[in-house]
Amino acid sequence: MDVFSPPHTRQRRKDARPAELTAAALELFVEKGFAGTRLDDVAARAGVSKGTLYLYFDSKEALFKAVIQEGIVPILEEGSGVVEAFKGSAGELLRLMVDEWWPRIGDTHLGGLPKLMISEARNFPDLANYYNEAVIVRGKDLIRSILKRGIASGEFRPVDVDTAIDVILAPLLMQVIWRYSLGACCGARHDARMYLHTHLDLVLRGLANALPPGKRKPPE
Repeated sequence: MDVFSPPHTRQRRKDARPAELTAAALELFVEKGFAGTRLDDVAARAGVSKGTLYLYFDSKEALFKAVIQEGIVPILEEGSGVVEAFKGSAGELLRLMVDEWWPRIGDTHLGGLPKLMISEARNFPDLANYYNEAVIVRGKDLIRSILKRGIASGEFRPVDVDTAIDVILAPLLMQVIWRYSLGACCGARHDARMYLHTHLDLVLRGLANALPPGKRKPPE
């Protein structure tokens, strides 16, 4: 079910220079970390002067926030629209969201940001708080709405929603953290698609309401 828009391919154009800078910054943040990335490096990777970079971004912190706003926030906004318009089951919707997460975030440089934030959050608490509000809270809200829909319809059994969200997201985070840490030297532990498929199969079986419709209790 293709309800998401296809990812856009970046093209180098004069009027797309800010996007080129954020793309270069994302690559370097993932490769070197936030502290280890210099604005000179970003400008060089993007093929512009440092002065040109400062025309668009006055600090490395502003550049990092632009990476989030350009790279992840639009995906979350699109996902919110998909959740609101989706007519199928909650299980189908949860599988769709995870299936789309991998090619759009997990299998791109954006997938390196969780490991970056884990390693540098204490040194840059303001950026960590920004990432939490812009990405983590909004991502959890999407999963929360799906779980509540499934519980309300009787498709899912009643569970503690906030705990279930963390249980669902933790293996996804482990997949990208491994990829950008031990995976760089130890290789992939498994096929990513098979990993996600197995994870969702276990999650949905665990959430499934085994009681017949007439005996299901409404959520408290």
